[in-house]
Amino acid sequence: MRVLLKVPLLAPRVGKRLCVLHVVGRKSGKVYDVPVAYTRHEGDILVGTAKRPWVSNIRKGTPLAVSFGGPKRTADAEVLTDAESVVRLSEVIARDNKQWAKFNGIGLDAQGNPSKADSYQSWQQGCVIIRLSVH
Repeated sequence: MRVLLKVPLLAPRVGKRLCVLHVVGRKSGKVYDVPVAYTRHEGDILVGTAKRPWVSNIRKGTPLAVSFGGPKRTADAEVLTDAESVVRLSEVIARDNKQWAKFNGIGLDAQGNPSKADSYQSWQQGCVIIRLSVH
């Protein structure tokens, strides 16, 4: 997937909902390229993911490199872990990305509204939201 996101003609098609976070390891200094689905919301980029080891390398106040099928850009990142923020923003992502909702076990009603109970359960199972403000 990472390779496809770097091919200029394919990136817009493959990466319509994908970006690559270039996360630097706190201890090793190694760069990890992590492809993730994203949603645009109120001028920010939202990424919903399980609490993976690479997430702990994202620190507020430390710029993060991100690419959307083109050159790397810089973003301020914040990992949100509290129930209120994760549930609310999971619902935003689920409305925008039905595949993400399905993958995270968040059901949608006939109007496409996510289940608050499912969003809460996703948080209980370790879902976090990464909010990016791209420069």
